[in-house]
Amino acid sequence: QVQLVESGGGLVQAGGSLTLSCSASGSIFSLDDCGWYRQAPGKQRELVAGITAVSSTNYADSVKGRFTISRDNAKNTVYLQMNTLKSEDNDVYYCTADIAISSGSGYYAYWGQGTQVTVSS
Repeated sequence: QVQLVESGGGLVQAGGSLTLSCSASGSIFSLDDCGWYRQAPGKQRELVAGITAVSSTNYADSVKGRFTISRDNAKNTVYLQMNTLKSEDNDVYYCTADIAISSGSGYYAYWGQGTQVTVSS
């Protein structure tokens, strides 16, 4: 069984920083593309940042220059460094990862439970 567990969310003042972590555990053979999404109440979940297995990255325009996604393959962990936080970053953040549980299983998308980021102005 595979689990993704996010941590690092919380309350921060506008202009501050937070780092989110997402650790994958369980029967993991390989981690492929990973990403962070966020969702506000009543809105669709949107991509914040993505990172491939070889660490190519992409970002939503709204976070470019402020957020950085990275990964530690040895630890099966993905990070999201968030700087210069704004009130509009106030959301629940979810991590996702394409994971293969064996050499012949193929990759499937797994999701974490979400972590709240609250930015106070």
